[in-house]
Amino acid sequence: MFAANETVSKCGRVEQDALQDIPAGRSSTRWFGAGGGALWAAAPHSMVRWEERRGTAGGSGPAVLERSPSTMSPPKENVSLLFKLYCLTVMTLVAATYTVALRYTRTAETELYFSTTAVCVAEVIKLFLSMGILAKETGSLTRLITSLKENVFGSPKELLKLSVPSVVYALQNNMAFVALSNLDAAVYQVTYQLKIPCTALCTVLMLNRTLSKLQWFSVFMLCGGVTLVQWEPAQATKVQVEQNPWLGFGAIAVAVLCSGFAGVYFEKVLKSSDTSLWVRNIQLYLSGIVVNLFVVYMSDGAKVLEKGFFYGYTYYVWFVVFLASVGGIYTSVVVKYTDNIMKGFSAAAAIVLSTVASVILFGLQITVTFSLGALLVCISIYLYGLPRQDTTKIQPSETKSSKERLATV
Repeated sequence: MFAANETVSKCGRVEQDALQDIPAGRSSTRWFGAGGGALWAAAPHSMVRWEERRGTAGGSGPAVLERSPSTMSPPKENVSLLFKLYCLTVMTLVAATYTVALRYTRTAETELYFSTTAVCVAEVIKLFLSMGILAKETGSLTRLITSLKENVFGSPKELLKLSVPSVVYALQNNMAFVALSNLDAAVYQVTYQLKIPCTALCTVLMLNRTLSKLQWFSVFMLCGGVTLVQWEPAQATKVQVEQNPWLGFGAIAVAVLCSGFAGVYFEKVLKSSDTSLWVRNIQLYLSGIVVNLFVVYMSDGAKVLEKGFFYGYTYYVWFVVFLASVGGIYTSVVVKYTDNIMKGFSAAAAIVLSTVASVILFGLQITVTFSLGALLVCISIYLYGLPRQDTTKIQPSETKSSKERLATV
């Protein structure tokens, strides 16, 4: 038994399968060897590399474990192509079905439900799903409770930090309902891809990243495709409710800006610490529930008190809420196992499926400009996701100094 920063008599190579649980602060840590005098400390919601440091320059004296200044990334799991295709298929179906189903509930229902309550219920479901996944990640109910106490209820500053994207995401989700109440699902699906250039711009400004020439070209191509789609909007002949296309376009513009900023902000928060993704999701959804309850009160408070929180809810509405909840959680899983190319194919396939469904369900009349614009958007999504060679990082073999090479010889 030994603990971090504790002098030990021997710290050589540890067998890979020699695991033991030891207390590390208030949480349990699993230690396992990786050879070369290094140990990995795997806590319930983080993994840290600890290196052996000898007492003298010659290597004699007791060994001390010190936290490595280098960052650690858990080893990537090898998954089969079949599983990746499964992820791609599910992600495509969820994205396309959610858009079409939401459009249907906003145009075909006789008693229109309150969209603000639907967004709030979706956040509650996401919270419970994230807690279930965190429970599986920690391995026991005791560790789950300890993790929640330390990282959620015991960290008010972190909750306040996540309240920023919570407010932005609440605005984005509510704007999606406004947009799909006034625009066809296919038009919405194509126009909403403007989130890609918006996210790219936020990435450059907030994370100091650079885009390749091909990515910038694809961004302008996407904007051109969306312009063609809006130049002569496709009309739905089977929708009889009153619609305001300009209000729908304005709602998409707000949703796109919110999506870009909130996504990059959340990524920056994730990479600023070694806290688990699911812990961060719990913090995000807790803040989101509070924000959305406030939105319900300010927007539909009097009507909700008069008619009830779940007024107008049908099986189709619950299906939309379910897709919104699962889609948000499933995206986190898909990002772990797929790459940008597969996500680009998924977005393009979702556009095609939404268009076909809109033609069948809503009588959408496809125009030449809509078809050409949608094609340009699909191509630009694929080009944007193409991998590029990273020349900003020095390979490990090139970091050896001349002295080290001489010593090796």
